[in-house]
Amino acid sequence: MKKKDLLKEVIKHIDIASFDSTPLINAMRDMSFTSRDTANATDIFMRMMKDKNCSVILTLAGSTSAGGCMQIYHDMIKYNMIDAVVATGASIVDMDFFEALGYKHYKGDPYMNDSILRDLYIDRIYDTLIDEEQLQACDQTIKIIADKLEKRPYSSREFIKEMGKYLASGKSKKKDSLIQICYENNVPIFCPAFSDSSAGFGLAKHQWENPKKHVSIDSVADFLELTQIKMNTGETGLLMIGGGVPKNFTQDTVICAEILGKEVPMHKYAIQITVADVRDGACSSSTLKEASSWGKVDTTYEQMVYAEATSVLPMMMSYVYHSGSWKKRKRREFSKLYK
Repeated sequence: MKKKDLLKEVIKHIDIASFDSTPLINAMRDMSFTSRDTANATDIFMRMMKDKNCSVILTLAGSTSAGGCMQIYHDMIKYNMIDAVVATGASIVDMDFFEALGYKHYKGDPYMNDSILRDLYIDRIYDTLIDEEQLQACDQTIKIIADKLEKRPYSSREFIKEMGKYLASGKSKKKDSLIQICYENNVPIFCPAFSDSSAGFGLAKHQWENPKKHVSIDSVADFLELTQIKMNTGETGLLMIGGGVPKNFTQDTVICAEILGKEVPMHKYAIQITVADVRDGACSSSTLKEASSWGKVDTTYEQMVYAEATSVLPMMMSYVYHSGSWKKRKRREFSKLYK
């Protein structure tokens, strides 16, 4: 068996404009369980779209970008539904930037022989496959970007902006990447655990070759910059895919602003789509009501949706797209906050 025998069926990213889920979401309001939760979450997101004072932050954890939702995240920026992104490094670099460079994710099987995959230099994400050699080319591209920058600490937002600039300069093979469209629309992307991705390998090699003076990532600067958004905008809504660091990092901006001496309101709207169990007390699975006890999230408009995100997010965002509610929103262009 050769690599080409396994890497042949490409993952296709779903297009929310290609179908109208409005009748389905409308019907789900009168159902129960996850269906009703999904409809309620959609209605809360619609409130965010119609609230002129609300800025919307998308948080991403997990592998939904590799699994077929990459176009959704791009289109949410294109159609002005999102004002800032907080994500894992894997979502931004190993998945989005990776495909922007012309590489693909492929259909696999969760029961494949992983020893054979390793021998072929194929990485598996449950039932999705990725070419390790291409991933290392992505690592190397990060190093190329770092090598050309002034050698100093950067927030992940600053560095990802440079990645967007690199793609927009003619280097992108796929024009509808999240990184590039965020760069072109002044939507900041934060990766508070940036090194836990292909970026980490590329930057490690950069620092190995430049031990005395080099580019580094300042995660405290990330926290301060994201908190500046909260302090400048006031009312906020959160759409959280999965949990993890992006979820907590974003929720904590309310407390950070308080520590910095500025009172800001709790996040007014909050939706989390997750399959995590709450019983282990982990942050990733803590409910939004629990977050209220910390002063992070208001509980008037919050909804937990216990579902695997690729199964419900396309329906939710198709509904929002076809509603046209995003057309009257003003672009925040939060990247312009940072000089």
